[in-house]
Amino acid sequence: MKRTLILILSIYFTTLNCLAQTKDSVKTDYKTVITKKTITINGKAMSFTIETGYLAWKNDNDEQKANVFYTSYIKDGEQEGKRPLSFAFNGGPGSSSLWLHLGCLGPKRIVMDETGNAPAPPYELTNNESSWLDLTDIVFIDPVGTGFSRPSKGEKDAQFYGYKNDVSSVGEFVRLFLNKQKRWASPKYVIGESYGTTRASGLSKYLIDEHGIYLNGIVLISSTLDFETFREFEHNDLAYTCYLPSITATSFYHKKLATVLQKDLQTSLKKVESFISNYYVNALYKGTLLSQNEKSNIADSLSYYTGLSKAYILKSNLRIPSWRYRKELLNDSSLSIGRFDSRLLIPETDALDDDCANDASFTKIRAAFSTSINYYLRSELKYNNDLPYNIIGNVSPWEYANGKYLNTIPDLSEAMIQNPDMKVWIASGYYDLATPFFGASYAINHANIPTSLRKNILTSYYEAGHMMYLYKPCLEKLKTDAVIFFQSK
Repeated sequence: MKRTLILILSIYFTTLNCLAQTKDSVKTDYKTVITKKTITINGKAMSFTIETGYLAWKNDNDEQKANVFYTSYIKDGEQEGKRPLSFAFNGGPGSSSLWLHLGCLGPKRIVMDETGNAPAPPYELTNNESSWLDLTDIVFIDPVGTGFSRPSKGEKDAQFYGYKNDVSSVGEFVRLFLNKQKRWASPKYVIGESYGTTRASGLSKYLIDEHGIYLNGIVLISSTLDFETFREFEHNDLAYTCYLPSITATSFYHKKLATVLQKDLQTSLKKVESFISNYYVNALYKGTLLSQNEKSNIADSLSYYTGLSKAYILKSNLRIPSWRYRKELLNDSSLSIGRFDSRLLIPETDALDDDCANDASFTKIRAAFSTSINYYLRSELKYNNDLPYNIIGNVSPWEYANGKYLNTIPDLSEAMIQNPDMKVWIASGYYDLATPFFGASYAINHANIPTSLRKNILTSYYEAGHMMYLYKPCLEKLKTDAVIFFQSK
């Protein structure tokens, strides 16, 4: 009996010890790792100090609330007040910064195939000749819940999940990093992609209001500035008008338009945008007051600009949801079109379902980026962390501040008025069915920005999708445009 009791107690304490060791193995107080690298861009070698680790985020009472993971690239031998410093992040909400890190801005990029899709594994990292590190130091931030970033022990996730909370926590990271690296005198930029543009717009005003930090510029890649322009909810006709040019571009790429529209993409886009302004908006505004003759004429035009049948468009009540279009355009081939990049295709198992089972432009690249960021951080940068690196973290429920149609244009406009020297660059892909380029144009054209400040806004377009940089010709063009933006006065 005594031996049995001793054995039970032994097992019990051994189990507790194992559990304690397991818990310790996922702790978030890992030491920062500093590495020195020589990076070659355009044939010029540059020495960088790379810092990988956590920055402790604390509130005004000096209470630690979270550990925010980052990777920074700081060029050696530069005068701190002269060298630009950029903070970069992706969107989601819930996305880590690996897409911009290993796809566009950093010293290494994943080798993609000729279409901009991921090849078969194993994946290859190569030197990124189109890196922006010759233009600016870069800090890649993983907001709480993404990458290795986690709330501190006992802290609730909800205080970080939501537009206002996210902007304030990332804004505090910026302030703390400027303290840590003594970079307050540096020209400061923010680079955001997708929901990261929502965050960037909010940050431009938050940093002014809370800390008196004036940004020199913000880069908005695949913008989500006004959610009404892309959320295809019932009774939201604006989204259908904003998606139509992207649909026309996609049908052009897949050669589904009439011969006259297949001659030149830019000409075709100008025609469909004119149709939207002069006819389509008015037709949707009329609703049930639209006559049958008017409805038939609008359906003819939509068929012309989309490649879809008139009968299908009439059944859709003149409104073409992007998610249905992705399945319908090539319905005779059992292939669906990518959401993030509508040039890419994937087989469908259920030809009758009007929704896509997968996204041709995300299914393969997800594995490539997940594998590559883990390899890069652990092997090349020598950073060890037993936590899973959340490329897409679960940050639900997310509070969108002012409802389902969050609009950050007022914050951006106010920031430009208070900081009239701030430059804004909006980069969009024609083949993006996640955040349509026409929606970004609509949002900025309806911003309350004085005419005198609109010269500070640069727009550029690319013949690829949401992550246009995955397609090498667009990666190179993006870098060319980045040089213009960072060197503009």
